[in-house]
Amino acid sequence: MNQTTVSTRAWAEMLLLGGIWGASFLAIKLALTEVPVFTLVAHRVFWACLILWAYVALRRLPLPKDPRIWGAFLIMGLLNNVIPFTLMAWGQQFIETGLTSIFNATAAIFAVPVAAMAFADERLTARKAIGVTVAFAGVAVAIGLDALRGFDVRSLAQLAVIGGTLSYACAAVWARTTLRGLPPQVAAAGMLTGSTLIMLPLAYAVDGAPSLPVLPQTYAAITYFAVGGTAIAYLLYYRVLAMAGSGNAMLVTLLIPPIAILLGWLVLGERLAPNAFAGFALLSTGLVILDGRVLARIRRLAA
Repeated sequence: MNQTTVSTRAWAEMLLLGGIWGASFLAIKLALTEVPVFTLVAHRVFWACLILWAYVALRRLPLPKDPRIWGAFLIMGLLNNVIPFTLMAWGQQFIETGLTSIFNATAAIFAVPVAAMAFADERLTARKAIGVTVAFAGVAVAIGLDALRGFDVRSLAQLAVIGGTLSYACAAVWARTTLRGLPPQVAAAGMLTGSTLIMLPLAYAVDGAPSLPVLPQTYAAITYFAVGGTAIAYLLYYRVLAMAGSGNAMLVTLLIPPIAILLGWLVLGERLAPNAFAGFALLSTGLVILDGRVLARIRRLAA
């Protein structure tokens, strides 16, 4: 779908979705002051799972009967929730909220080469290769020369967040391979069911029995990232996808970091180094090249 055909409502919902996901990084950072990583992720997927199944029941959406689909939900939950949520939450203990959100944007970049390796119709064209190269150059700039020269826990945290985005890209391939034809809300609920079945025993084994947080802000943070940042965000994302198409929905990726950076500064007093902003600019340029519409418009104007 061409960007100019996107309705005002679709743009408004894309901005809303970017705001919801951007604020999720702050909520996770706040919750991490009291809640261990694995327990935090268990909260996120468990409560979101209940909400999405309630939605599916209210809408009376058809459920899959093939046992293989339910097995695919388990793998999808691992790739799209368990691995990325855990790696990113762990990494966010050691790096800024805004920087985490910048690295999160690389999910759209990893999706290109991963899809090219998996599907014959996702060929890596010259334009896509250039876009990926520019975007990954942005990631290197955002990480910084100091992290590349010396390896410490901050460097490991940045790599953990990037590893989470690679898992997102693999999840997209898995979804296209195994979950095609399902109502997206059912697929999301099934995925969260799979991740909940993994995370609850894992959180208990690693963190022990959960204890009640003391700070009211922790309860608010958990509610926000489980209900708003996961359950509602998934439902809103599918609405945006239907209204605006996948190309426009990808633009949400560029809306998240500015919001996360602003909130990290206002609430936590975080200040990013200049190389983080330069890296985000390169990453954004790479995404624009991947999208292709700006380049096509320039060619039409030059003709």
